[in-house]
Amino acid sequence: MRYQELSHWLSDLDEPLTPRPGLPGDTDADVAIVGAGYTGLWTAYYLARADPTLRVVVLEREIAGYGASGRNGGWCSALFPTSLPALARRHGPDRALAMQRAMHATVHEVGRVAATEGIDCDWRAGGTVVLARTGAQLDRARAEVAQAHAHGLTDDDLVLLDAAEATARCAADGVRGGTYTPHCATVQPAKLVRGLARAVERRGVRVFERTPVTALRPGAAVTPAGVVRAPVVVRATEGFTPGLPGHRRAVAPVYSLMVATAPLPAETWARIGLADRETFADHRHLIVYGQRTADGRLAFGGRGAPYHYGSRVRPGFDREPRVFAALRRTLGELFPALGPDVPVTHAWGGPLGVARDWAASVGLDRRTGLAWAGGYVGDGVGTSNLAGRTLADLIRGEASDLTALPWVGHRSPRWEPEPLRWLAMNAGLKIMSSADATENRTHRPARRATLFNRFLGH
Repeated sequence: MRYQELSHWLSDLDEPLTPRPGLPGDTDADVAIVGAGYTGLWTAYYLARADPTLRVVVLEREIAGYGASGRNGGWCSALFPTSLPALARRHGPDRALAMQRAMHATVHEVGRVAATEGIDCDWRAGGTVVLARTGAQLDRARAEVAQAHAHGLTDDDLVLLDAAEATARCAADGVRGGTYTPHCATVQPAKLVRGLARAVERRGVRVFERTPVTALRPGAAVTPAGVVRAPVVVRATEGFTPGLPGHRRAVAPVYSLMVATAPLPAETWARIGLADRETFADHRHLIVYGQRTADGRLAFGGRGAPYHYGSRVRPGFDREPRVFAALRRTLGELFPALGPDVPVTHAWGGPLGVARDWAASVGLDRRTGLAWAGGYVGDGVGTSNLAGRTLADLIRGEASDLTALPWVGHRSPRWEPEPLRWLAMNAGLKIMSSADATENRTHRPARRATLFNRFLGH
């Protein structure tokens, strides 16, 4: 497999993506981690840093960064799948605010570790601007800021922008206003995950690649090459989780696709903005997201690819020409300065994990020794770091502020069996696409999308 072709980020690496050796046979460890993406590697990193005597083994089906960690949008953000108001309803305002503040701190923790470990991942804390380009989007922007402030945040965390302020940050076409938060950094995600893999190895963690795990059970991770026996086994497989026996309905793998332009000339950037390398999006229903890369490209992604029956995950699903064309068209609509033929050089995609209640979680079942983290709904670059730190505390039996956060120990319900899962997921995508089209025509909120978002737990 040519791993460099999986994303622009992987193709940009100045290193051969040669797999590490696989598991040589039956092995004993203190902690076995399944998955060498952000979640697994951050967990290994904080365990090894806290207790260098721990025997930590990481098992990866392909190579470190093969999944979402090497293909995502490069937003190291404080976004959390469950909204602050929803967290407050479920867990109380103080615990909800503690969760959000922990996410804020996580953005800078990633930057700190990258600097400490010499991981040159183009980390830049420019914040996020989310544009409002219709009246309905501006209404949602106002409501979002009002809700955030009602739950303890301030303008220092999330501020409403008028048209001029929003355009000064990101000069998209037709901007009416927007929001800005400083709690986000851009990263080159493949550089981060590959550097993290090297960092854990320097601390004594053993990483075995091209080693698929075929079963998880208390005390063991089973592979074709042998069994890793460990009192704690961590599932860190996110969108690939349904491929594990017994986990098909744990999360739904939803595909997010991206394109990247060629490096743009300085005069084009002068017209677009993003001078601080802010990440950007807008307040439409069907998510889009982008960043200005360190080498001057626009990397831009969005949802819209279909959910595949039976939670199937296959390499062929990474590329959906219809979605790539829509992303290219949307980029041109947002930024007319790109011209009529947006200069796209790379297009890629991959699955992310969505829990049935849209709630990310982390936990350890002390009775079985099975631990997990995931359900990030595409917000995993930052959240996975918080998960890794939290799992390290849970595994070591350390009570901390992190282990008291409300997502710890949460158990999401399983997704419905097929065909209900397929019908619901794809109907939702169509509803949100239709709602955006309606709002673009009428500039009024679309009722059907609001109902679907409530169904999903937003």
